[in-house]
Amino acid sequence: MRKILIPLLLICFMMVAYGCANNRAQQGAAVGGLAGATIGALTFNDKLLGAAVGAGVGTLMGYIVGNEWDKADEQKVQQTLEQGRSNEPAQWTNPDTGRSYTATPTPPYVSENKIYRDVTIKSEEGQEIMAKAWRDDQGVWHLKQ
Repeated sequence: MRKILIPLLLICFMMVAYGCANNRAQQGAAVGGLAGATIGALTFNDKLLGAAVGAGVGTLMGYIVGNEWDKADEQKVQQTLEQGRSNEPAQWTNPDTGRSYTATPTPPYVSENKIYRDVTIKSEEGQEIMAKAWRDDQGVWHLKQ
């Protein structure tokens, strides 16, 4: 019973982690950990060891894949903030996920000796994120919500 209970608890933990994830890197880590724990528990003779090893490998691989998906969107948001016209939406489709997004930046303004722009990012599913971005000395925009 104990050999099955611990992998099941690990799987439940990964499912909760997926629900709390903020970006695709975190979601990928949760899904990868869940899949790895399940496969490890089913294939190893020692179910606990298999679930632990599988969860570790799956989490790492899932994070790497999810992080790559996030990078494409981050580059488009950076480009929109740097080159986009104020109050005009810029649209793109992520090449890895196929999801479409629209980002609408506001006019830049200066506060606390930094250049800021507010931006609204909408997904095709209707999710809307309103964020504030500031530009560093190297021209890189940093989002803060």
